[in-house]
Amino acid sequence: MSTEPDERALLQAVAAGNRVAFTCLYSAHLNDLFRYATLFVGSTEEAEEIIQEVFVRIWDRRETLPHLASFKAYAYQVAKNLVVDYWRQQKRQVTAHKRLQAFTTAPEFADAALIYQQDYQMAQQAIAQLPLKRKQIFLMRTQEELSLDEIAQQLSISKSVVKKQLYAATAFVKAYLHQHSDLSVGALCVLTLLETVNLN
Repeated sequence: MSTEPDERALLQAVAAGNRVAFTCLYSAHLNDLFRYATLFVGSTEEAEEIIQEVFVRIWDRRETLPHLASFKAYAYQVAKNLVVDYWRQQKRQVTAHKRLQAFTTAPEFADAALIYQQDYQMAQQAIAQLPLKRKQIFLMRTQEELSLDEIAQQLSISKSVVKKQLYAATAFVKAYLHQHSDLSVGALCVLTLLETVNLN
């Protein structure tokens, strides 16, 4: 499955060096990757070290993230490579091969729930309170992923008006989240995504 639009925005933010966005990706995928590593190395301590290295490598190569078809598949491939390296270092290639073969038959790990799901729903509540035209522009930008020029053309308004409406809508949603959320990692993820709304 291809990367979802919301995660795509996070990948672009990480590629630009945004550490909050990186924390969102880390939190969303950590548990599944840890279970995967533990399954094949048989040690939680070693698995922790492997997963830490996974995210170090992802951060070091962050510029490539926006081009991925699937971040999850990429993260698992990095983890798999590190597991292979681990068994090579332990000089137990035969055992490693047998354990890695199990990957093709083991039940697929359940997808991690979106770390910011509740806060995203709260953002939707805020969006519902926007004035009709402002909400329309905001949704055209965030859900239909139209450019500012495309929105202006479809609504027969100027690009500057689109920008003003988006700025006002984004400011309102951010303020709503700050007021009604404890600014958990989930809320920070939503706020990070909102930072991309007013881009050209």
